[in-house]
Amino acid sequence: MTQVRPAMRFDSGSMARLLNDIIGKGGTTALTRPVRAEDLQDWMAEAPERSAWHVALDGADQVVGFQWIAPHPDLPPEAVDIATFVRIGQTGIGIGSALFTATEQAARRLGYVWINATIRADNEGGLTYYQSRGFRDWHFDQGVRLDSGFIVDKVSKRYDI
Repeated sequence: MTQVRPAMRFDSGSMARLLNDIIGKGGTTALTRPVRAEDLQDWMAEAPERSAWHVALDGADQVVGFQWIAPHPDLPPEAVDIATFVRIGQTGIGIGSALFTATEQAARRLGYVWINATIRADNEGGLTYYQSRGFRDWHFDQGVRLDSGFIVDKVSKRYDI
């Protein structure tokens, strides 16, 4: 049974390890360089009154996924950006759904009108995940250069709250 709760500072190490495994595998996230727990702590501290972070825990209280929403300078103030990460090998079993339930409630509480998800166009799992939540395409960016120099296309999807 997946339990979801707000992310805490002490979760950042587990979150960084999970994210670094995804970054290391490649092909799904626009992040290409490993992150440290301190990086996640810094991100969590940015605009805390306008952001929400959640972790999903397995039965042994291990972090198996996390999701956040935060303002983005390219979005209007009524919109918020979302990011979702689930441990490799544990996608498709309800972790993302449980996280999104908590995140959608937080977005409502924070007064947002819509949520933006920007996904690499070659990330079929990510595109399917957001589509299954009710997100719809609204913007497309071609030829985006990642920090690694790799060029990808990106799809932005919108979820109206």
